[in-house]
Amino acid sequence: MLPKYPIGLQSFREIREGGYVYIDKTEIIHHLVESGKYYFLSRPRRFGKSLLIDTIEELFRGSKTLFEGLWIYDNWNWETTHPVIHFSFSNLGVGTLGLEAAIHRGIQNNAERLGIRLSDTSYDQQFRELIEKVSVRGKVVVLIDEYDKPIIDFLDAPRQMEANRGVMKNFYSILKDSDKYIRFLMITGVTQFSRVSIFSDLNNLRNITLSQQYGDIVGITQKELEMNFKQEIAELQKNNSYILKQIKDWYNGYTWDMKTWVYNPFSLLNFMAEPIFDNYWYETGTPTFLFKLLKNGQFYDVEGMNIGRLDLSTFDIKNADPGPLLFQTGYVTLKDISADNKILELGYPNLEVKESFLNGLLSTYREIYPTGSMPVIDKVKTALKNGNVEQLILQLNSLIATIPYDHWNAGSESIFTVITYLTFKLVGIDVYTEVHSSKGRCDVLVKTDAYIYIIELKLDGAAEEALTQIKSTGYLQPYVADPRKKMAVGISFSSQKRAVAEYHVEAQ
Repeated sequence: MLPKYPIGLQSFREIREGGYVYIDKTEIIHHLVESGKYYFLSRPRRFGKSLLIDTIEELFRGSKTLFEGLWIYDNWNWETTHPVIHFSFSNLGVGTLGLEAAIHRGIQNNAERLGIRLSDTSYDQQFRELIEKVSVRGKVVVLIDEYDKPIIDFLDAPRQMEANRGVMKNFYSILKDSDKYIRFLMITGVTQFSRVSIFSDLNNLRNITLSQQYGDIVGITQKELEMNFKQEIAELQKNNSYILKQIKDWYNGYTWDMKTWVYNPFSLLNFMAEPIFDNYWYETGTPTFLFKLLKNGQFYDVEGMNIGRLDLSTFDIKNADPGPLLFQTGYVTLKDISADNKILELGYPNLEVKESFLNGLLSTYREIYPTGSMPVIDKVKTALKNGNVEQLILQLNSLIATIPYDHWNAGSESIFTVITYLTFKLVGIDVYTEVHSSKGRCDVLVKTDAYIYIIELKLDGAAEEALTQIKSTGYLQPYVADPRKKMAVGISFSSQKRAVAEYHVEAQ
């Protein structure tokens, strides 16, 4: 019997009754629900948050048969059940109905399922009434998934976003005063908005996003991969003995504690269904707003960025800092933590994210949405490997030709540096910008197996001048002993033609 992969499925019942592969997370869920009461968890999209919430719902509702064969089956009191109030803001119609109407719908849906009649009319008081009335059957479990969707869907509409923030604040304020009725509360989302802005009245939430106890509560660990996909891996290893390392390089690498690393489950399941290395997760949602934010701030080198621990766990909707947003949305992950635990280093988690993110950002700079640069990138890669500077210039011209005229700044070469940097990064070659030496700094340094390129960029200047600068400042001096062939390349861009005006090359 062929395995069934739950790609896109968020219903625990459907997965279990349908015979789909399920990664047993019930032991860590048991620890979660027995050791605390109020939780908040942030994880990127398509990471299993909704399935986690749905599993907890079935657990508290006492759906014993669904858990047969799982760890928790013999470790849970199935005689005691709790009424569950479950909101998922991804399917309440916030965009079409408006947030208040969507909340009313969610409350009414829960009331009908639980057999409760409501008399209050305002959304916050209806919520309070629902909790109080259903609690006569036992303490209530409140599960709220995708809490931040009414915010992140309106990041480019500040007025509506601010209005939604106010509605959400009123909605969540009900929960703290309902403490005596609640057995368990969990809220999940992608972003971690400041508690002052949304959860100011719900200040007893435990944020387990960076907790070492729950680093693998969603996602798939290496052990879980090798345990649950033995048959698939064995089959793949017949033709490729390095397949496990390749799968890891492409889809693993996410960590929130520097102790546990996990795979993106959506990407891994897609790969197992059809073992082709591709960008599965990125295809599910192109972050246009994020790319525009990065472009407007001329922020393009995300590898190795440092950020304060406190800054990482918040997102200010009025002063959007790309660092926390990149981390919370899954485009970077932890790479290192300082000795005092206050400074975190971030970087790409894996090849899937790196390739798709750089492609999206380069296409944003070129104003080709959502992507569209990879065919040219492949030609650039061939040119650099072969030492063919003429072909390299041709492809750079095709990349910058689409840049809108008003984005050309006659006083700066930065736009060219960005395009060149992103291009070479996408090629998969070692590339560095603003590399310091004893006499200055070169614009771009590129290393391939056979060549080392020092590239100096000029806007409306002379390519010969750029080449002379490379030689006079000794940019190639640190690599004299390196056996690879050295290429000094001076490039002059014309703002009028929006193309390379001339270039000069000197090989050493």
